[in-house]
Amino acid sequence: MMKAHSVLALIALSLIGSPLPGQTRPTDRYWVYVANESSDLVSRVRFGPDGLVEESAVPVGIMPADVDGAHGMTVAPSGQHWYVSLAHGTPFGKIWKFTTGTDQLVDTATVGLFPASMAVTPDGSMLFAVNFNLHGDPSPSTVSVLFTPTFQEIKQIETCVRPHGGTVNTAGQFHYSVCVGSDQLVEVSTSVLEVSRRMNVSLGAEGLLVSGTAPADAGQRCNPTWVSVTPDDATLFVPCNARAHVLEIDAATLSVRRRHPTGKGPYNAAVSRDGRTLVVTLKGDQAIAVFDLVSGHQTRVATTEPITHGVTISPDSRYAFVTNEAIGGVRGTVDVFDLTSKVLVASVRVQHQPGGIDFWRQAGPSQSESR
Repeated sequence: MMKAHSVLALIALSLIGSPLPGQTRPTDRYWVYVANESSDLVSRVRFGPDGLVEESAVPVGIMPADVDGAHGMTVAPSGQHWYVSLAHGTPFGKIWKFTTGTDQLVDTATVGLFPASMAVTPDGSMLFAVNFNLHGDPSPSTVSVLFTPTFQEIKQIETCVRPHGGTVNTAGQFHYSVCVGSDQLVEVSTSVLEVSRRMNVSLGAEGLLVSGTAPADAGQRCNPTWVSVTPDDATLFVPCNARAHVLEIDAATLSVRRRHPTGKGPYNAAVSRDGRTLVVTLKGDQAIAVFDLVSGHQTRVATTEPITHGVTISPDSRYAFVTNEAIGGVRGTVDVFDLTSKVLVASVRVQHQPGGIDFWRQAGPSQSESR
């Protein structure tokens, strides 16, 4: 018998690019950028009165015999530039900088081994890229810091084994990342560019660490893959990929407040700008988990393809945009979920293995489509 979430996925795929029956098309237009890792293309996707469409697919990378691995995606707070991490490198990875809208290459910078996710400070002056480093035996890796006006790497900060999921808090004081390989949450001061605190996230041993070493009991591992911060900078959310829950962490004390159960493989997470909603992608469950942070209620919604990866939320806190890598030679999808009704409202097929995603802009009916 076909599972319920598979039926929902088939219904959604039959209506790709269009809102589902009974759903009202938005009057505003919304744009996101998506990195497609296995095709070295960055998609610009628009959602609005005319549905959900891939407006363009921008080529990135320089290796003719292999993919460069367009992995992470972030848009500058000003909305004027977007950045993509090219993870594979020869051997070091690179960050490429483009203008938004026109999608013209501005500059490139060399960083560490296998740069993954990125985050930009609120003033736009510094970009932090976590160097995941899949090469050789696991060893402590770094976070690269780029000064964006000159687009040069100014420092590599050693953090942990296989850092991932970086974010900068709203005040711009701290960069947070997690360590898939050493079960840590690491806080870096953006003023001195040094590790300020670190936290063990292994079950039963959660708390502040004095040194860079955390227990490695396989049965207790969190395997954290992402970190998100609430708009008031008071709370951090860390998906534990190995334990099917999300840690809610007090940012002031780096202590666990609650553990929120999820489906299989919680991976990426995003908090809405109004602070009311947390969306977690479930990479092993072909779904997202939507948490009402006021009531604590969780809603599970199926996605259109498996290997559900990235998520970003529109500034009006209305829609979540989610990437699904898909399997084999199937091109992945971008799904849009209405966070008010907690339902899938549109989907579009993009390129191969879409992963990193970030929001660009929102425009009302009277505003032009470009700026």
